[in-house]
This record gives sequence, structure tokens and C-alpha cells, in this order.
Amino acid sequence: MVSTELGTFLKARRGHVQPSDVGITAQSGRRVSGLRREEVAMLAGVSVDYYTRLEQGRERNPSPAVLNALAGALALDTDLREHLFRLAGLAPTPPTPVRKTVDDSLRELLSSWSHTPALIIDRRLDVLAYNEFAGALYSGFERIDNLVRMTFLDPFGRRFFTDWERATTSCVANLRLALGHTGSVDDVRALVLEVHDASAEFRELWNRHDVRGKTHEAKEFRHPAVGDLVLEYNAFDVRSAPGHQLIVYRASAGSPSDDKLRLSGSLAATTDRS
Repeated sequence: MVSTELGTFLKARRGHVQPSDVGITAQSGRRVSGLRREEVAMLAGVSVDYYTRLEQGRERNPSPAVLNALAGALALDTDLREHLFRLAGLAPTPPTPVRKTVDDSLRELLSSWSHTPALIIDRRLDVLAYNEFAGALYSGFERIDNLVRMTFLDPFGRRFFTDWERATTSCVANLRLALGHTGSVDDVRALVLEVHDASAEFRELWNRHDVRGKTHEAKEFRHPAVGDLVLEYNAFDVRSAPGHQLIVYRASAGSPSDDKLRLSGSLAATTDRS
């Protein structure tokens, strides 16, 4: 029987947990990568048969208590735990279709920020709107349409992201988080199929089942006109449009990146006027 998304996720995650991570002393000569089914069942306080049925897709309605126990057994962090619940159909909020349009008032807000790149993305990482400064930041890409396509399919992505491997890992983990939202799942799967067929790196990372939301760590870019940039960013949920996020980048005041970022905006404005 074909496994459900829930079963596939559980199997993948136990492969990432080492016995020592959860207090199990592994015997020498162990051949299994990660935890055995028996070990997960033991840690979660469920029968091996029940857990096996979950992985195989023969049991599809685990209780919240069982999911919490499995999350603890598999050492899931907050994002992974929430993803597990969504895959089991127990998301804390009802599914809401994701809008593909951005309110005019929000577009005006983006445009008013003339010294910092800002954009709106949805769960699938589609770029729904961006200001002139963000356009300058991403000017080397053929299209500013979807962060997954830009990272994996546009050749410029490998040059733009200083640590491309880190960027790809984060990108895939963000996208997999969206798969747990029923309002986004069809669009996400369509994108996954597209990039999965075109990129071996994407296929490898997708099979790892990492899940992570946006963080606040600094990112490093290599702009074609001004060189290396180190930018901090913040991500804000758009209350009026569930599933949308406002991403705002900034460079530390007075830093070399601050000067370069301003220069990139000036160059882009000059090009637009010429």
C-alpha cells in the first residue's frame, strides 16, 4: 500500500534521529541509519504494530496525544511538530485558500520604502509583489517570480547566493512546511513536481523531509553590480491575507553592505531612467 504523506514524513524523520539524540545506547555493528520502528514506538508509548500501520498508511487518524508523543520521540522542533499535526489533519487553524493578489494599500507601503528591499511572498514562495529596491537586489535573475525556481532553476542563483547550499536547504525546508497547509497543497505539489524533475539537488533535499519556517539570520548575496552583501531580514505575517508574508531586508547602518545596497538602488534607478 502506498504510504500517506504522514507515513512518509514519519519514516524520513526517524532516519534523521540517532539513538544518542534520544538517550538510546546503540549496540556496536548497528546497520540501521537512524531509529528503528521499535525504538520510536517504545519512546512514544505506542505498539510497534500501530506505529508500523502509521508509516504504511494503514492508520491515518492518530490522536493529538499520539502525535505529541511521536513528536517527542522524533525530537521534532516547533515547525516540524506543527507540520506533523497538519499532515494528520489536525492543523490548529482551519484551511484558508491563499490569495494570489496583494492589496493596493500594501503595495503602496512597499513602494514607500525607498531605502530597503521589501517583498510579499506566499506559502509556495511565489513573489507576489516587491518594491523597486527588491527589484534592484534581484536584478540578475531572469524572472522574479518564485524563490524556489530562482534558487534552483535560474543559473544566476548559484552565483547570487554566496552559500548556495545553505540557501537551497532553507528554501526546501520552507516549501515543505507549506505542504502541510491544505489551502496550499495543490499549488505546492505542482511546483515540487516541476523543480523535482529539473534539479537533482532539489530531489535530494526534498527526500530529507526537513521543515523550517523563516528565520532572522543574516543572508549573504553577491550582487552583479556592487559585489558581496550581508543583509539581515525580518518576516511578518500579513493579517489581512493568511499565508502571505512581508519580507524586509536591511543592512547594518554604516556597514559596507549598507553603502553597496544604496548603490545598487541608485544604479537600478539610473538604468530605469535611461
